[in-house]
Amino acid sequence: MKISYAPLTISTLAFAVSSAFAAGEPVIGLITKTETNPFFVKMKEGAQAEAKKMGAKLISAAGKADGDNAGQVTAIENMVAAGAKTILITPSDSKAIIPSIKKAQAQGVQFIALDSPTDPVEGTDALFATDNYKAGVLIGKYAKAGMGGKSAKIATLDLFPGHPVGAQRHNGFMSGFGLVAADAKSNELSKTAEIVCMADSFGDQAKGQTAMENCLQKNPDINLVYTINEPAAAGAYQALKAAGKDKGVMIVSVDGGCAGVKNVKAGVIAATSQQYPLKMASMGVAAGVEFAKTGKKASGYTDTGVTLITDKPQKGVDSKDTKVGSDLCWGNK
Repeated sequence: MKISYAPLTISTLAFAVSSAFAAGEPVIGLITKTETNPFFVKMKEGAQAEAKKMGAKLISAAGKADGDNAGQVTAIENMVAAGAKTILITPSDSKAIIPSIKKAQAQGVQFIALDSPTDPVEGTDALFATDNYKAGVLIGKYAKAGMGGKSAKIATLDLFPGHPVGAQRHNGFMSGFGLVAADAKSNELSKTAEIVCMADSFGDQAKGQTAMENCLQKNPDINLVYTINEPAAAGAYQALKAAGKDKGVMIVSVDGGCAGVKNVKAGVIAATSQQYPLKMASMGVAAGVEFAKTGKKASGYTDTGVTLITDKPQKGVDSKDTKVGSDLCWGNK
């Protein structure tokens, strides 16, 4: 059967079955959190390229925003009905999506989480993702070295409560900085006296700017900002600049998109931990084709790599410069 569908967003996703797929052509679904984040745009590009190379049919959908669990549930149901035997997913709500995944798994569908694990992580057959705790540790170590022994007053612009990726990056940052923090298994955000403000940014630039403005009102002496991703970092910088504090505050982040790498080069962000969505997606598609051919499911966690990107390296912290970061980034260069 051949499937046609409206572009990406769950609200418009409509599958129409008109004829049979080419004999033996594996059907693989990809569900991302949103369609606009360059990270997920690159992930889809990687999945499409690998599917074409391996003779598979890719069908895709995305939520309206981070946290759109209902949209992802609908996408799963539509993809199962369309014949997908492997679904790649970046879960918006790591717990709420589990019942829908289990229902589809009972019908023989393989699930591979990309970038973000479910809670528990065993909710999918496999996880292909950045080691988000390590990504946090890298920028934490960098920030500690960059502060040069100066007392830190830290603001953390996080994702939102309870999300594994948000917790792992936050707690990893704290650990790398030398602060007491929960380990990578915890989904709770740790806090010490050095963290004078914690705010949710939802990974969004505008919300990141508002969060930073609020933090500055609470503590105008903030001199170090951790952000969940580079859009939040860009928002934080705008707030700092408006307050005349952009020169005296270090910002560190995670993602490695092209816009973020440009901001590292420009000095807006001191350092970022770069992750690789194209690799996650291509590996996921390859695993889907393998399952279709042999019945062998992917299992466990596969680390897809992370690299610290900065043009101001610190002693004892491994890093690459923005030229390397630009070669490997995603989004508009």
